[in-house]
Amino acid sequence: MNFEFKMVIIARKDLKLTKGKLAAQAAHAAVTCSNIARREHTDWYDKWIFEGQKKVVLEVEGREEMFKFYVLAKEGGLPCCTIRDAGMTEIPPGTITVAGIGPAPENLIDKITGELKLL
Repeated sequence: MNFEFKMVIIARKDLKLTKGKLAAQAAHAAVTCSNIARREHTDWYDKWIFEGQKKVVLEVEGREEMFKFYVLAKEGGLPCCTIRDAGMTEIPPGTITVAGIGPAPENLIDKITGELKLL
């Protein structure tokens, strides 16, 4: 199946989160970005839902690199978010763990994140 829309989650490798913690952070980003898209880009959101909600998780070395992609997405008008952890388990309160981009047209997201590797 060809997908026209997707969401990406950008995860920081430097935090060395456990799989469970990373999954929870990715889920926070997916829900947050979905809600933003549903409000601001209803057509993209509806098409993404209909297609099957494609999501991919990509990796970056650290906070600065993650913010570079977040800012590019924000400047490009794409739904995006960053997730700040409450600090109740593995990391200090306020640590920004992941960024989410989309759902949006795949070609627009790939222009920004196409160089990143899958986690």
